[in-house]
Amino acid sequence: MMFKKSMLAMVVSGVFLTGCNDDDTREVIKEVEVIKEIEVPREAVEEVTTVKNVILMIGDGMGPQQVGLLEEYARRAPNSTYNDQGNETALTKLGQAGQLGLSLNAPFGANGSLVVDSACSATQLATGIAAGSEMIGLDSEGNVVKTILEKAKAQGKATGLVSDTRITHATPAAFAAHQPHRSLEPEIAEELISSGSVDLMLSGGARVFLPSDIKTDEADRQLMADLGAPESVYKKSKRSDDRNLILEAKNDYGYNLAFDAGQLNNLASDEGTKILGLFANSGMADGIAYSDCKKDNSCEQPSLREMTLKALDILSKDPDGFFLMIEGGQIDWAGHLNDAGWMLHELLKFDEAVAAVYEWVKDRNDTLVVVTADHETGSFGFSYSRNDLPEARILDGDGMNGQEYKPNFNFGVLSKLDRLYAQSGTFYDMMDIVNADWDFTNTTGEQWANAINTHSEFKVTAEEAAFIGEREVNEYHVHDHKYLSADEFPKVNDFKEFYVYGDEIHGDLIGRALAKEQNIVWGTGTHTAAPVPVYAFGPEAITKQFSTMQHHVDIGNKMMAALIQE
Repeated sequence: MMFKKSMLAMVVSGVFLTGCNDDDTREVIKEVEVIKEIEVPREAVEEVTTVKNVILMIGDGMGPQQVGLLEEYARRAPNSTYNDQGNETALTKLGQAGQLGLSLNAPFGANGSLVVDSACSATQLATGIAAGSEMIGLDSEGNVVKTILEKAKAQGKATGLVSDTRITHATPAAFAAHQPHRSLEPEIAEELISSGSVDLMLSGGARVFLPSDIKTDEADRQLMADLGAPESVYKKSKRSDDRNLILEAKNDYGYNLAFDAGQLNNLASDEGTKILGLFANSGMADGIAYSDCKKDNSCEQPSLREMTLKALDILSKDPDGFFLMIEGGQIDWAGHLNDAGWMLHELLKFDEAVAAVYEWVKDRNDTLVVVTADHETGSFGFSYSRNDLPEARILDGDGMNGQEYKPNFNFGVLSKLDRLYAQSGTFYDMMDIVNADWDFTNTTGEQWANAINTHSEFKVTAEEAAFIGEREVNEYHVHDHKYLSADEFPKVNDFKEFYVYGDEIHGDLIGRALAKEQNIVWGTGTHTAAPVPVYAFGPEAITKQFSTMQHHVDIGNKMMAALIQE
């Protein structure tokens, strides 16, 4: 109707703007009467407010600081891997073509908390309802709540979960399981395969699908080998019973199985194909390992990008549409360890998957893509310091008035971005060099310096690394909870209550040892409550709702309103 009125207004205006005689005027008025009766198709005037497909991408731990690291590297690192791509990330392309917003993510409501974990955050995204800390698929009172994935399945849509961590880890689990605690991964595994809600699952985490005696029972081991699984996938179990859920998934629930990139690639992509791909015993290969094997095409596991493409290929065959959640989960793991080099590679891996989604969706108008994070991890940031102050130099500018240019602080040179990328192993790899069994009793600064310098372009001396192996830190975090005075342990006397993961503290201390050379600071070994970025692409009437300050509960409801027609 608005379109007809605008046409009418243009014609009437033409009558008064032209010097017509009375006969001409009468003819125009007759034409106006005809135009008033023209029916304009509704799709020409109505905004698109529903979609056939929703793709949700979660960069676990990817706060605005982490996005800043990715963008600074892509745009300004002298040897950036984006130099041949116009120095533009896929996230930037998605944001430019769509909408940008921010989202709060803490447990929602007056009885909530200040800081969120991945289980609660993913549950709030999945259900649009306030959830409790560390719960999976339950509301804040512990009630089972249907997720967007389950609602999509109930409407005949295809569904999928993709992650580079474990398929039973908090984020993917929250979309298709309902458990009182995220640690119940064996129970989550049972629920994922038996519920009938998830058509496609691609990730790591085989250890909670395997019988408890997999290490010693030769029949069980042979069975896995016969299914095509490499030994690295079935090397150990985290179950307490003898169920082989992988076999149950195949025989009882009709899942096709894949254990490496080749097997996944060879699986048929027909409509209705169900796939369980388990590519690692626990988490999949880290981002540094992936960057390395990609160079010579030797990767045995599928990348996050490859899993994403396979998921899109299969799920899009469903004429009713699909819901797909894709997680770049190890951004968070690197953040917990305060490992900036590893985190950069995880961001690059995630951005590859974003690029695959953007290429698939950019010319469509039937799909909503939302990219966000569940929370920020580590309180990461570049920072200027008083370390290694710059030398004075002469500038030619006419405003210098003969004075030397000498900043008072070290603001960080751009080449440090390349040196971060050049890190050849994670802090876990460095810890393994010191002791593969993670027994760090009586370790020396020389051992730690050697391990760090093996993998990092930022070098430390034995003296600078000596504090990393101090056992008091581990004792504080794991055992007797005694407090350490500044004199006892001056390197970590700040915020020690926020480093909570036992021996992983030694990795965080590697981060401390490298910090001054990297111009990087970390505030915690856990999460922060920073609002996280939200990218939305799709029909404008839908995506413009995301260009605001919102909460993850709101994002969940906006996605469901677009996808689920009640």
